[in-house]
Amino acid sequence: MTNEQLQQLTEQWSKDYFHQVFNHRVYFNRRLQTTGGRYHLSDHHIDINPKMIDEFDLDNLRGVVLHELCHYHLHLSGQDYHHRSPEFKLLLHQVGGARYAPATVSVKTRQSKKIIYQCLKCHATIIRKRHFNTSRYVCSRCGGHFKLISTS
Repeated sequence: MTNEQLQQLTEQWSKDYFHQVFNHRVYFNRRLQTTGGRYHLSDHHIDINPKMIDEFDLDNLRGVVLHELCHYHLHLSGQDYHHRSPEFKLLLHQVGGARYAPATVSVKTRQSKKIIYQCLKCHATIIRKRHFNTSRYVCSRCGGHFKLISTS
């Protein structure tokens, strides 16, 4: 899908779901990694993660675009556009937008990394996502030092 096709779809979805015109730009941004899309408050354009259409279907892309359009239309109308606001939650529910973007393959592989340490004194096992200095930190249960068991 091209940026022009995305622009046309977004303008159409804005008319269909919000009954308002989308007057700004929307385009794919390959630098987005962990989010489905992003609405910019300063110039009102929208970035969409291209993985939302590459790895998923058009319904998923529509959910992400509708989510960003909720931010867009609420901000331009002067209402609270944050995720926590009741206005945002209500509008998102009314149009059927996605609350969260699904995790992409790159995010899933990054999340699956596990580093396992074991206490040398009480043999307690802890699982971490990041390494830590085993000579500096000690076990909170017994005060013993840790040993790296495995990384995956």
